[in-house]
Amino acid sequence: MRDRLRAIPVFAAELPGFDPASAPDDPAELFVRWLDHAVEAGVPEPHVVNLATADAAGRVASRFLILKDVGPHGWSFASGSTSPKGLDLDANPHAALACYWPRVGRQIRVSGTVAPEDPQTNAADFLARSPEARAEALVGGQSRPMESPAQHERELVEARERVAREPSLVAPEWTLYTLAPAYVEFWQGDKDRNHIRLRYNAVGDGNWERVLLRP
Repeated sequence: MRDRLRAIPVFAAELPGFDPASAPDDPAELFVRWLDHAVEAGVPEPHVVNLATADAAGRVASRFLILKDVGPHGWSFASGSTSPKGLDLDANPHAALACYWPRVGRQIRVSGTVAPEDPQTNAADFLARSPEARAEALVGGQSRPMESPAQHERELVEARERVAREPSLVAPEWTLYTLAPAYVEFWQGDKDRNHIRLRYNAVGDGNWERVLLRP
């Protein structure tokens, strides 16, 4: 297995350059630049990120989800407050996000503290979802044991009908979370392993300190 893993090629495509001296003062702005580049380069689903959380005992869990927004206040994603990630964040608000775009050899890491948005913002996010996604959220019970696929499908049919009858219905546990970063790191891969790493450290009042890190 070790030989098989070592034989898998890394950085097979041409990689873009990155001059950290030309990076903007705000990491959110650089993220948008990199996201636009990833879309133009054909990176599939570049808005998919990994979220790592830990419970009150420090046991870590991670999963992939859709990034909902990036702005002055942080990076946003959504989930039910009673899901495993929601329960983790209620017990321990410290979390990290990461994305990796192999086609362009770039990854971004964000670490900080997560807080839920207000009920109106949560409702707006829920209602912006597709009817099918709203129905699935209304069924609820994410990650809990399931009796059978048939039972879940029956519950989903009922939820679809309810969404059709009540288009303004919002799942009460649906929550938009925003991670306020303590740091954001941008990593540009290099075929010779001379990777470029630029970290933004939050220093308060919306200001950032930029630091180059060794590969």
